[in-house]
Formats: sequence, C-alpha cells, structure tokens
Amino acid sequence: MAAIFQGIGAATALSPTPSNCFDSKKLPLPSRRSLSGRKASFVVVRSDGSTNFGSGSRSQKAQKLITNAVATKPDSAASTSASKPGHELLLFEALREGLEEEMDRDPNVCVMGEDVGHYGGSYKVTRGLATKYGDLRVLDTPIAENSFTGMGIGAAMTGLRPIVEGMNMGFLLLAFNQISNNCGMLHYTSGGQFKIPIVIRGPGGVGRQLGAEHSQRLESYFQSIPGIQMVACSTPYNAKGLMKAAIRSDNPVILFEHVLLYNLKERIPDEEYICNLEEAEMVRPGEHVTILTYSRMRYHVMQAAKTLVNKGYDPEVIDIRSLKPFDLHTIGNSIKKTHRVLIVEECMRTGGIGASLTAAITENFHDYLDAPIVCLSSQDVPTPYAGTLEEWTVVQPAQIVTAVEQLCQ
Repeated sequence: MAAIFQGIGAATALSPTPSNCFDSKKLPLPSRRSLSGRKASFVVVRSDGSTNFGSGSRSQKAQKLITNAVATKPDSAASTSASKPGHELLLFEALREGLEEEMDRDPNVCVMGEDVGHYGGSYKVTRGLATKYGDLRVLDTPIAENSFTGMGIGAAMTGLRPIVEGMNMGFLLLAFNQISNNCGMLHYTSGGQFKIPIVIRGPGGVGRQLGAEHSQRLESYFQSIPGIQMVACSTPYNAKGLMKAAIRSDNPVILFEHVLLYNLKERIPDEEYICNLEEAEMVRPGEHVTILTYSRMRYHVMQAAKTLVNKGYDPEVIDIRSLKPFDLHTIGNSIKKTHRVLIVEECMRTGGIGASLTAAITENFHDYLDAPIVCLSSQDVPTPYAGTLEEWTVVQPAQIVTAVEQLCQ
C-alpha cells in the first residue's frame, strides 16, 4: 500500500509554519450509518455564543500579554457579521476548506478513513474531495482502525502527508498501539531517519444522548504519548487555521473536533492564513480571574462570563487550543495579572487535561497565585444515555459562575 500512496505525487517543499495567525459547500446530511444506532441533532450557533449558548481589580502590573493571539469579541452582535469581509462557513466546512487548500497546494497530502470517499465522511468534512482528487488521494478504508492508521503512518514515512479520519475518536482506541508505539516514537527510534508528518483527526466529546461509547473525551489518553502534538479547535476560524498548520507540520498531530461544534458558524477571511499549533487564544481580556478552557467548554465559559460581568466580575478567558504542549507564555502572563485560575474542561477529572495543566501552573507560577487552582471537570463516570443524567456529568455555566464567585472571595 505504501507503494500505491507513493505514486500519488512527488515530494514538494514545505512552507514554513508561521509563528502566529495571519489573515491571508453546505449543511451536513445525516450519516449513512451510525455505529451508535442514533442520529445526533445540531443547532447552528455563532462563534461568539450570541445565538445559542453561550470593580476590585488588582493594582499589580502584569507583564505584557501576547497580542497576536486570535481574539473574539464576546459582545459583538451576530447581525454585524454580514458587513465584515470574508465568507461565512460552518465549522465542518472550514475544516474541509483548509483540507482542500492543502491538497491543492501539495500533491503529497492524502486522506484515508471510513466513508471519507464518495460518501464524504460521517460529518461531511471530506464531501466532494474524492470526486476532485480521485480514489487514491481520498481512500475509503475497511472498518479496521489499527490497520489503516498503521498504513497512514507508513505512508508518512515514505514522504506523504496523510490525514487519517477516525469516524469517532473512541474508535481510535483500536489504533492506540499504532499511535503510541509507531506514530509518536518512530522519529526518535529511527535516529531521525524518518519524519511522521501525519494528522489524525475526528469527532469526540459528549454528544446528545449518543451513549457512553460515543461520548468519550480521549484527549488525556493521547497526551501522555511522547512525540505527538495535540490541538483542539473551537471555532471555524481556528479549525481551518489549525488544520492547515497540522498538515504542514513535520510532527504527528492529533486534531480534536467536538461533535456538537460542527454546525457552529463564523465569518473567516478570504485570504489564506495559518494558526500556530502551540499558541493559545485570548478570547476575553479581564482582570479578576483567569479561566482556561478549550473546545465546547469555551461556549459554556462565555455564557457564564456574561453573568459574571453583570455581577461585577471581570474574567479573562483563554482558549488554550494547544493541549500539548501548553502555551505557558500566554497562560503565565494572564496569571501574573489576575493571580487566580479556574480551569474548565469536558475531559475526565482523574488524569485529565486539567490535571496536567494544574501541575504545569503550580510548577511554573505558584508564587503568583493568591488562591488555590480550581478545576471543573466531567465526572469520572461513563456518559449516561438519559439526557438529564448526561447533562449532570458535564460542567454547566452555573457551576462556572459559582466557582468564580468562591474563587474571588
């Protein structure tokens, strides 16, 4: 199979990944087959959370904050988006646009996974690509995650740049051996003879009554693997920018997408842009407390932030985006200003992303903290099927408000 993929195109020179973000197709159809036996419903929302979700300052001076992180104005009205330059896309369309641009730019980029070909993927991220690029560059695979992930790693060793789609991130547990023992380690164990420029992507997170096996948060499972980078997209803008950057990276990158964010809508630039894989995003500047979050929880936090502002608090919200490595520069600058930290995640509490982030903050910024770090995480239980119970397992905006009030006392 490696020989087949090698015939796709000759190697081309990589464009260097910028150090920050530069400013430079439609609704998904229901899945032909859902291994959970159910269909997920979605609601289109704006990336600022406006349509769906969504004085006591310290005198101590902070070091200068990063200004080149992408900032989203929390109170911008959705009605003004039509007057902005660019074009409006749903998140799954932004992923497809980034993927298509990279396939046009580099003939070594290819896609493989279950139903990614003429069906267009279970969430339509690859719709239309098989017709445009052919069956060799957009390869439908059997239901054999360990096999096609290993095939993708082998293709990357020969000079290709494969994107492996897991129909659900939970299914990639079947490929954990390939991801851990080969994807993350071969560059080191080969003495630098091989690079593994592969992107592994797919939907995860708690859906809408999809049951325990299809509602897993596996970020922390992969975080401990040496040699792998991890990012989590949360808006159409950073979804496209992170996808393009991940494809151009010489490192293996895991791109986490939340199943409930695919229909989130935002206007993005017409010009090409790339997002830094290792940079957090300043979502809302503030003075009283630093709230660190990512993926879907960004919108729970922003919904809580509106309530907190009405109560007189001024929270600073950071979407960490890079789950490995953490952007400790942006995080540290914020902590030196607010001196209080709240972490909000959908990952499990035991051994989750929040636990690793707490350890990193304690190790590097302990002297700047005026209160213990608070971490709100999902409960350590399988996600229930019942909707009311499912909601109880995930952090809700009201809990965030209460946590900030207690932290700022």
